[in-house]
This record gives sequence, structure tokens and C-alpha cells, in this order.
Amino acid sequence: MNVTIVDYNSGNISSVINSFKEVAKDKVNIEVTSDLAIIKASDKVVLPGQGSFKSCIDGLNSINGLIDTLNELALESKKPLLGICVGLQMFADIGYEEIETKGLGWISGKVSKIDNQGGKFKLPHIGWNEINIVKDNKFFKDIMNKSHMYFVHSYEFTPDDKSVITATTDYSSKIVCAVEKDNIFGTQFHPEKSDKTGLKIIDNFINI
Repeated sequence: MNVTIVDYNSGNISSVINSFKEVAKDKVNIEVTSDLAIIKASDKVVLPGQGSFKSCIDGLNSINGLIDTLNELALESKKPLLGICVGLQMFADIGYEEIETKGLGWISGKVSKIDNQGGKFKLPHIGWNEINIVKDNKFFKDIMNKSHMYFVHSYEFTPDDKSVITATTDYSSKIVCAVEKDNIFGTQFHPEKSDKTGLKIIDNFINI
């Protein structure tokens, strides 16, 4: 099986690569590439994202044909795809970081700044926080509710359809931290920085 991590210059993705390679061992071939032919031929795709919503969308747009290829994989071929951090946020229709920016539109909704309640909550939301698993799914197989995951973000994804939400975290409000729609999965937290629990989530994705 081939799992492709999409490299579109979205910041340092070495921890994502290392975690997937650690979990995959010799069972799964992990590719890190922006080559459209390799991405198309993969069995599963990982879309990381660091930085702002706009910079990540700009990064995807800077590689000719990449968004079309991702649309085809996610929406037509229905291959399992995992978005991490801004990778998840880009599923939205629109993001409001820096300037209003059109997202991929795979899961209707918006990305806006976390309400810090007049400075009561520090931004970015950074560090370990509990997740509340709200829906049984293969992605969280053998993951205990209230597990701690590692977060770094100031913006949150609010989907229109609440049934896609699989986990939330409490920080100023119930922030959506994991979603699932058909073959599309996303986490606001960083599984690759979330110790053994995060590695188990990566393993679950590889095994879906």
C-alpha cells in the first residue's frame, strides 16, 4: 500500500513524515511528494498544513493541477484522505485568516478566529488538551475518550453539518478537533506530536 504525504511547502512537515514512517515500518510505502502522478496513484493521502489558511491555500495553488488532483482523489476516487491542522481547515468553504480566502469546499463551513473572550484565553491555543470523542468511528479505534492531544492554532473550523464532527476540545468553547465525512478525515490537533496516542491514530488511518 502507498500512502502519500503531500509536500506543497507548507512549513516543516518532518515530524509528520517521521511519525508515518515509524508507524508504517516495512508494511506500507510512505511517499513525500508534490508529483501529481504519484499522488494520483496512491492508496491514501495525507494533507498536512502549518502556517495560515491563506498561505496553505496559496501553496496548493502554486503547484499546477494539485487542487484538481486532490479533488479527484477525495471526491471522485473516494480514497481515504487525512488533513492535519490547517490541512483540516482547508476542507472548509472559506477561511477568514489574514484575508477572506476560498477553501477546498469538501465539508461546508468556515474557519474563523477562536473567541478568546476578551483575552481570557491565550491565543494561539497551544499545548496538550483533552479531546471529547462524540462519535464512534474507525479513526478513534482503541483511543480512550479524554485522551490528551497536542494543539497549536488560533483559528477553528466550524462545519455547517454537525454530524461530521467526531471529536471536540474545550477551549473558550467546544472547538471542533476531528471530523469525518465518507473517506475524508481531519484533525485540528497534531497526531504526529501527540506521543503514543497520536501514533495509534496514524496507525488507525493507515488501517482504514
